[in-house]
Amino acid sequence: MNKSIATMIMATSVLLGACTQEAKQAEDSAPLIGRSEVKVPNGVLTPEVLYSMARVSDPQLSPDGSKVLYGVTFMSIEQNRGNRELFVMNPDGSDKKQITHTPQSEQNAVWINGGKEIAFLSNEGGSSQIWIMDADGNNRRKVSRYEGGMNGFLLSPDETKVLFFADIKYGQRTVDVYPDLPKATGRIVDDLMYKHWDEWAETIPHPFIASFDGRMMGEATDIMAGEPYECPMKPFNGVEDFSWSPDGKKVAYASRKKQVWSIVSQPIPIFIYMIWKRNRLLIFPKE
Repeated sequence: MNKSIATMIMATSVLLGACTQEAKQAEDSAPLIGRSEVKVPNGVLTPEVLYSMARVSDPQLSPDGSKVLYGVTFMSIEQNRGNRELFVMNPDGSDKKQITHTPQSEQNAVWINGGKEIAFLSNEGGSSQIWIMDADGNNRRKVSRYEGGMNGFLLSPDETKVLFFADIKYGQRTVDVYPDLPKATGRIVDDLMYKHWDEWAETIPHPFIASFDGRMMGEATDIMAGEPYECPMKPFNGVEDFSWSPDGKKVAYASRKKQVWSIVSQPIPIFIYMIWKRNRLLIFPKE
């Protein structure tokens, strides 16, 4: 009986692995997502009509002011996903050119090297890394190999350093407390913040700084190491939470450096705070 169960489990694992591989191959071989023809049947704005519309985002003016770099996201209902491509045009909207044609979305694109090149994020190869290409889209090459990938980046004014943010482990897993139960799937929750919408807070974004010589990014350092705070703050913030000083020696960033107490896990401090708050409101009534 045990042998039969083991055989069944092994067969199931092989089947699931094969299905996963087939799904990956199907996605890789799927048609490139591009512009769709927008049709509004009977003048009714349906979800399908909205999906067929391209989304323009993140315009970047070139250093000499002669070109605008921007992204356009095209959606596919059949593939249930979108694909973002990069374009350039003149500031008056003329001479539009698409400079990327890939199944992987290009994000966070910026001009570098005086406008001769463009740096951007792409998950080509399996994880989100920094890539560089010529201003016309040619000579595309990867310049970072950070394990686990990154979510956004910002080059220093002299382009010798790069600030990026990536997810780090947050909190303890069941296996951390009970190493003898490596297959346990339960979660230990004794404080906030433990969940963002439908996502368990098992990782948080942290900012890193690394050297950059124009060809490859160097070793990265977590500038908030040991701090249990998000930077940038979820769920919507990104590179706009960071800014380099003009000389590239300092970084300004936004982070909510605050511990959140749960009434269940911290009843006494919360109770004391509530009494203090009530008395304060009685002493200083709202005008």
